[in-house]
Amino acid sequence: MKTPETTADLLQKLSKELAHKRALLIDRHPNARNSLRIMLSALGVTAVHNAGTSAEVLRQVRAHHFDIILSEYQLEDGRDGQQLLEELRQQHLVPLATVFMLITSERGYHNVVAVAELAPDDYLIKPFTADELHGRLVRALYKKQFFAQLYEYLDNGAFADALATCERLIGYDSGFLFDALRLKGEILNVLGRPAEAQVVYEQVLSQRIVPWARIGLAISLRSQQKLGEAEATGQALIDDFPEFMAAYDFLAEVREEMGKLPEAQEALQAAAMISPNNSTRQRMVGDVAARNMDFLAAEKAYGKVLERRRGSSLNNIDDYSNLARVMLDLGHTDGAKRITEELRRDLRGSKQGELGALILEGLCADKAGDPTKAKLAVEKALVLHDALKAEGKGGLVSPKLALDLAHACLAVGDEASAQEVVRKVAAENHEDHAMIAQIQSIYAKTGHEKDGQALLAQVGKEIVELNNRGVLAARSGDLEGSVQLLMEAAERVPNLQFLVNATKAIFTLLELKGWNPAMAKRGVSYLQMAQEKDMRNARVIAAREQYERVSRKYGVAVVPLTAARNPSEKSRS
Repeated sequence: MKTPETTADLLQKLSKELAHKRALLIDRHPNARNSLRIMLSALGVTAVHNAGTSAEVLRQVRAHHFDIILSEYQLEDGRDGQQLLEELRQQHLVPLATVFMLITSERGYHNVVAVAELAPDDYLIKPFTADELHGRLVRALYKKQFFAQLYEYLDNGAFADALATCERLIGYDSGFLFDALRLKGEILNVLGRPAEAQVVYEQVLSQRIVPWARIGLAISLRSQQKLGEAEATGQALIDDFPEFMAAYDFLAEVREEMGKLPEAQEALQAAAMISPNNSTRQRMVGDVAARNMDFLAAEKAYGKVLERRRGSSLNNIDDYSNLARVMLDLGHTDGAKRITEELRRDLRGSKQGELGALILEGLCADKAGDPTKAKLAVEKALVLHDALKAEGKGGLVSPKLALDLAHACLAVGDEASAQEVVRKVAAENHEDHAMIAQIQSIYAKTGHEKDGQALLAQVGKEIVELNNRGVLAARSGDLEGSVQLLMEAAERVPNLQFLVNATKAIFTLLELKGWNPAMAKRGVSYLQMAQEKDMRNARVIAAREQYERVSRKYGVAVVPLTAARNPSEKSRS
C-alpha cells in the first residue's frame, strides 16, 4: 500500500469515492433522516438506506454491507444509540471497517461519557453543517481505508496476520503511527506475548501520556502475573483519568483474580455511577455483587440490565432469571413472581422463554413454601428441557438457566436430574470460575454442599482422563487414534479445551498425511465452535493459525471464521 504524499491528496481521493459508499441513516424522525440524506447527496453519497427503529436497523445490517452508519443518539421507546452500538458490536453485525458516527444534541455529562466509552468513530453535536459532516466522514473513511486489511484480519480472529500487517503499517508515514502502535500492543497481548506488548506501551508512554497505553501496560503486567503492579497501574490511571471507563473494568478483573471480590465490586460500581447506561457493565456489577452476597446491589444492577435490554435483540432469559434469583435471595418472592410473569409475557411463543418461566415458577413456589406447586413446575420444566434437547436446541439453553433448573430440581428433591444437568454444565465450563462458584452455591443453598464438591471433583477427573487418552495416543505415534479419541471427547464435552485439542489434532494429521476435505470440514467446525466461545483465547488463536498454515500448504482457501457475515457475502445491490 503506497501512502499518498499528503493527507489532503487522500482526502480529495476519498471525497470522489463517496459516490461508491453505502450509508444507513438511523433516526425516529423522517424529517431528520431526509436532512441527512440531502447532506450526503451533496457529498455524492446516493446509496442511502433509512431506519426509524432498532428492529429495522438489525434487519438492514443483516441484509446489506454498510460503509457508513449515522445514528441519532435518542432512538425509539427510550432506547438510544449507545444500546444500538452495543448490540451491533456484541453480535458482530458490522465489521470494524464500517464508520459508525453518533449524532446528538445531548450535552449532559453522562451521555457524553457513555458515547465516548463505546468509542464510535466520531460523534456530532447538533446543529452541524454539511461541511462539518463531510470533513468528519472523510477523515474517518481515510483511517478505515488505511487499516482495512488489518481490520479484516481482526474481524476474522486472524491475529498473527493482523500483527504482520500492523508491523508493515507502522513503517508508513501515515499520521496513524500511534493508532498502529495501539493495535500492535493489543494484538501482542491477545497473542499471549505480554512482555513484547509492554515494550510497545512503554515506547508510547515515553513520548506521550495517553490512557490507552497505560491500560495496555497494565494488561501486559497482569498477563505476566505481576498482579500487584497491574493493580497499582490501573488505580493510578483512574486517579489521573477518572472518566476512562476501561480502567475500572480492568481493575475489577485484577482484584477478582487476586481474591479481592469486595474491592472488585467497588471498582465496577464506581464506573457504573459515572456511566450508568452500559448494560454489560451493570451485569458485571450484578454478577460480582451476587458472589459477594450483596444481593441489594445485585438486584439494583440486574434491574438496570433488564430495563435497558428489554425489547432489544440483546434481551435474553438470563436477564430475567438473574434478577429473579437475587430477589429470592432477598426474600422478595412477590417481586420474583412478577419477573417470572414478565418473562412469560415478553418471550411469549419461545420454548426457551417458557422453560425459564417454569424454572423460576418452581423456585418461587419453593421459596413460598408450596412444595406441590414447585414440584409440578419443575416436572414441566424437565419435560420441556428434554424436548428442546430432542429437537437439537439444547444448546440454546444458557449455562446459567441450566443451573437454575438444577437448583429447582435440588429444591424439590430430584437429585438425579440436578446431577445430570450440573455434570454437563460443569464439564463444558470447567475453566469458568464464576460458573463453578454458582454450582457450589446452589448445592450449598439446598443443603447438599458435600455432594456438589464430590460431583465437581468427579467431573474434573473425567475431563483429565478424557483428554489424556487422546494426548497419550498422539505421543505414542498413533495420530489417527489420537484424532478419533479427541474428536469423541469434543463431541461428548464441547468445552474450549477439547474443541481446540481436536482441531489441532486433525490439522496435524492432515499436514502429515495429506488433505482430506471431510476431515478438514470437521476440524473447521470444531474451530468455529471454539472461536464462538472465546475468539481472543490464545489456544484458539494458535489452533486457527495451524489451520491456516495447513490449508495454505495444500492451496486450499481458508474459510472465514468470523462470527459476523463476511462483508463480501452481503448484498450491495
